[in-house]
Amino acid sequence: MTKYDAIVIGAGQAGNPLSQKLADQGWNVALIESDQVGGTCVNTGCTPTKTMVASAQIAHYVRNAMKWGIHTTGMRVDLAAIVARKERMVLDFRGGQERKISARPRLRFYRARARFIAPHQLSVDGEILESERIFIDTGMRVAIPKIDGLHKVDYLTNATAMELREIPRHLLILGAGYIGLEFGQMFRRFGSEVTIVEHADRIIAHEDSDVSSELRKILEDEGIRFVMGASANRVAKREDRLQLDLEAAGRRSTIEGTHLLIATGRRPNTDDLGVEHAGLALDDHGYIEVNGRLETNVPGVWALGDVKGGPAFTHISFNDYQVVYGNLIEGKNLSIEHRLVPYSVFTDPELGRVGMTEAEARADGQRLKIGKIPMSRVSRALERDETAGFMKIVIDAAEDRILGAALLCTDGGELVQILGAVMMAGAPYTLLKGAVYIHPTLAEGFWTLMEDVKPVP
Repeated sequence: MTKYDAIVIGAGQAGNPLSQKLADQGWNVALIESDQVGGTCVNTGCTPTKTMVASAQIAHYVRNAMKWGIHTTGMRVDLAAIVARKERMVLDFRGGQERKISARPRLRFYRARARFIAPHQLSVDGEILESERIFIDTGMRVAIPKIDGLHKVDYLTNATAMELREIPRHLLILGAGYIGLEFGQMFRRFGSEVTIVEHADRIIAHEDSDVSSELRKILEDEGIRFVMGASANRVAKREDRLQLDLEAAGRRSTIEGTHLLIATGRRPNTDDLGVEHAGLALDDHGYIEVNGRLETNVPGVWALGDVKGGPAFTHISFNDYQVVYGNLIEGKNLSIEHRLVPYSVFTDPELGRVGMTEAEARADGQRLKIGKIPMSRVSRALERDETAGFMKIVIDAAEDRILGAALLCTDGGELVQILGAVMMAGAPYTLLKGAVYIHPTLAEGFWTLMEDVKPVP
């Protein structure tokens, strides 16, 4: 048996920096990873997808260059070259993290699967490791739906879709969430025909209806087809095509494509962790239950990142590390309760979101003011000829505080963080009415947005 001051399970965006910082404190730390260093973000999530999305945006610009008075000839998408660039980026990011681990003599790396055999003991590749402090950052994986015939066909996930070297002729996508929309637009811009099937009646259904409707219109204008309110019942291979049987409102139909991408959700990696031997409490979906300080029901065991449930974003995982490290080492009293979570859907235009939606604020019984302007009222958007989408802000009418915002516009993910900073400061939205903005910038649109704020019934 080998004892450590701390054991970290999972080398993702919470476990990786936490293990390194604890080692820097002089702790003897074990870092256990069954797959690749960097977790989902570096290997199959943020880094590779946004690298390929950037290539898709360039393809879109070149294909539509005449819009800006530029003539091009011989435009061709080389998917193999795009994938090679993506792989170089992933290897560079992963290699940097691996070097940081290797540089710490007090940090021992195990490339193996960990399984609890007791509350503070783990079986790792035939060796028993023990520690009074264990941190779980095992993340999530694709949840494969139960569809008749699915196991008999070569379906794609977000990871395997980025390994294709040839552009799909017709990509069918199950799921109109973040992954389905980002991949759908990306492959459409590469040249694929794209059909997205969604069981709800609108895309990104947790957003306000005006946001989902506007984004759907933008994507449809690029040629993406949506089949809404439909469930997939069966899939079969028919020569060089896949046949997908759907049911919607009691009616059955069939669509065909050459490739099928599963983007219907993800599940936590807890089913083979031996949580029953540790006595860890899971919720109905298999996520590890934690309190505001990310402590589990087992003293000395914490859960960080996606495996604990809640918003599944890389920046949340990293903030989880900051919370745990701040409390454990720096004597702080940090909590994840009531923290402000900005996020972005990396379509083009981006959807930058922070705080409450209008629907959530209304359900909360708040008196509201709302401002909403189309991007055609922002000078910089007009000059760039990128006026799709809008800016929307939701205000607490009693105190003029910003409750939330949705920026469906070019660089929406960047812009929304300005509003997030104002929310963190507890300042009223009127602060932005008197701000001096650089002209012409997209952020300058905030002045017009704040001028549009008015009470709503």
